[in-house]
Amino acid sequence: MTSPRVVVLDYGFGNVRSAVRALERVGADVELTSDPVAAAEADGLVVPGVGAFAAVMDGLRAVRGDQIVDRRLAGGRPVLGICVGMQVMFERGEEHGVGTEGLGEWPGVVDRLEAPVVPHMGWSTVDVPEGSTLFAGIEDEYFYFVHSYAARSFAPLGGGRFTPPRVTWADHGGRFVAAVENGPLSATQFHPEKSGDAGAHLLENWVSSLEGR
Repeated sequence: MTSPRVVVLDYGFGNVRSAVRALERVGADVELTSDPVAAAEADGLVVPGVGAFAAVMDGLRAVRGDQIVDRRLAGGRPVLGICVGMQVMFERGEEHGVGTEGLGEWPGVVDRLEAPVVPHMGWSTVDVPEGSTLFAGIEDEYFYFVHSYAARSFAPLGGGRFTPPRVTWADHGGRFVAAVENGPLSATQFHPEKSGDAGAHLLENWVSSLEGR
C-alpha cells in the first residue's frame, strides 16, 4: 500500500520542518512546497502558521494559498490547519486594534485571549466532542499550546460549508476553540508536532483518514 501524499504548504511561516518530520514519522509521504499543482493534487494539505495573523495571510496570498485551500475544500479534499494556520480559517483576525480578513471558511473572529498570563504557553487538556476522528484514542491527553490569540466562540451559520462541525475546546482565562473537524477541513490551535506521543497519534489519525480518498 502506498503512503498518503501530504503537502506541507511552504509560504514563509510556520514550523515547517518539524511538521514535515512529524508527518513522515506517522507514515505520510511528505513534500514541502508552495507549488499549487502539487498542493492541489496531494491526498492531504497541511497549512502551518506562527506569528501574526496579518503576516500569515500576506504569506498565504503571495503563493495563492487562499485559492489552493478554497479549491481543495470545494472538491472535498482534506486540509489540516495548525496554530495560526487554523486561525486564518476564520473570517477575521483582530490584533493590536487592526482587523485582517481571513479565509472565511468559518464565521467568527480571532482575538486576544482574556487571561492573567498571555501568551498561553504549555500543556493543556482539551474537551473533545463525541465522535471525533482526530482525537480517537487520545481524548484525555495533554497538547502543547503557544499562542496569544484564539477564536473564543464557534457558531457557524448553517454549519459553514460542511455540516456538522465537531469543535474541541480548551481553557485559558476562558474557553477557546482548540480544534475543529468540519468535513475535509480540520484544524488545531495547538501544535501536534510539538505534542509528543499524543500529537503523533493525532497526526496519525489524520493521515489514516486520507487513505482510500
